[in-house]
Amino acid sequence: MKLAPLIILFLFVAGCQTLPVIKEPLPSEKTSLACPFPFLHKPATLIHAIEARMAGSAKSAVIGITSANPATRELSCAIMTAEGMVLFEAKESAGTLYVSRALPPFDAPAFAQNMINDIKLIFFSPEGNLQKAGFLPTGDAVCRWRSQNAAIIDVREDGNDKVEILRYSSCGKLKRQIKFSNLANNYYQNIELHARELANYSLLMNLIEVQSLPATNKNRTGKK
Repeated sequence: MKLAPLIILFLFVAGCQTLPVIKEPLPSEKTSLACPFPFLHKPATLIHAIEARMAGSAKSAVIGITSANPATRELSCAIMTAEGMVLFEAKESAGTLYVSRALPPFDAPAFAQNMINDIKLIFFSPEGNLQKAGFLPTGDAVCRWRSQNAAIIDVREDGNDKVEILRYSSCGKLKRQIKFSNLANNYYQNIELHARELANYSLLMNLIEVQSLPATNKNRTGKK
């Protein structure tokens, strides 16, 4: 009997984790249950002061500019210093990523795609199939999606305008945790992202300004 396949299977199963249990709503609760929606409702450009921290490294502060259209799921983004120097600039349109500027350390392999994926997770509603809608044991309302790449996304709300997005791998490992707080004029003023990778990192995003965009705008970010 060959042991290698069994060992691989054991390691795979051992590495998987159990997702939080979602309680189905009672018939009387179904009419009042709505999926939490911290995402953009309309095209906008958002400017954030961002504090970034990599595992074991000091904090760094930058300005992030994101133009996003939730209807077309097109977006562009830029990272700048407080003095206005552009460190990184990219956009995604029709599923294709274009990077126009990437200075170190933002030129690292896969940085651009990971950043775009994080932005979409924050500002766009999940793609894929809604699997469950109900309540956690804590009483938080929650909706669970399974995306096209088999990732699992929970969006939950505690009833006090505090919303969380949790993205799990297909095996149930928590990969991203995003916390939204201080809702004002349909925009959350504070967003906190924690990424769990080989090199963990966190982002604390404080909203500076929001500019509405026309629905037909191509969402290009850059200097006028």
